[in-house]
Amino acid sequence: MSRAVALVSDSTSVHAELAQQLDVIAVPLQVVVGAKAYDEGTGATPEMVAAALRSRTPVSTSRPAPEAFLRVYERAAKAGAEAIVSVHLSSEVSGTFESAELAAQQASIPVYVVDSRQLGMGTGFAVQAAAQALDRGAGAEEAAEVARIRAAAMTALFYVDTLEHLRRGGRVGATAALLGSALAVKPLLKVENGRIVALEKVRTSAKALHRMEELAVAAAGDQEVDVAVSHLVNVEAAEALANKLGDRLPQLAEVVVTQVGAVIGAHVGPGMLAVVVAPRHPRPLDEAANTPQGDETL
Repeated sequence: MSRAVALVSDSTSVHAELAQQLDVIAVPLQVVVGAKAYDEGTGATPEMVAAALRSRTPVSTSRPAPEAFLRVYERAAKAGAEAIVSVHLSSEVSGTFESAELAAQQASIPVYVVDSRQLGMGTGFAVQAAAQALDRGAGAEEAAEVARIRAAAMTALFYVDTLEHLRRGGRVGATAALLGSALAVKPLLKVENGRIVALEKVRTSAKALHRMEELAVAAAGDQEVDVAVSHLVNVEAAEALANKLGDRLPQLAEVVVTQVGAVIGAHVGPGMLAVVVAPRHPRPLDEAANTPQGDETL
């Protein structure tokens, strides 16, 4: 650790390579495949989870215990950190933020815990913003606010082949999942106010992906943006979407293609494709306009 303020996140948001690049400590969530538990990032892989889901092997996930965060916080303090910024996936879909908050109350140095209200690279871009702020000399409180502001400005859209995996994990209701399956609907979903909500319904995967491209372009507008296209064992479609967005967004600062980790993969299932549009210069939260609400039912 080279900063006076340590930066912490979790394994759903920051993979090992990105963690090293940003000087971030990533606390692992766990994936249980069958009867065996694995730490995300060192044990379970996305491919392993996809194969288990296809074979109908039970897959579940669990958050880190508060003690896991406290150990990380205290190690950072012993290494010389004077404060910590801890940025995590939405509290609406995981108890990870709550564990971090409980640990922060016992830490020997100040810990600013941020609920990104996002998932995957949505949280990852917020972590990146905090890292850049710290590298510019920002204090812990300012860096935490920078992460919140960037996360709040993002648009995160995704497509799944089936809602069944989200239903099993309690991320969408049983009625919505059943109706979507019965109607052969290919749902477009959105992360809104930290929750997964239904955005639109289309009949084919090709139409769903085309519509996601259109929505991503609209979300970018004329802003300078970073874009992440994520997938679960669907790399060709992800690269094709990234190339299309690259052609259509001349103001695009960066586009990355990445596979989601095992934890998110366990809830979205094989074939998932997501796009996150992250403005590079978002407005402060008190100036941001409210966005239209999504529909939670199918």
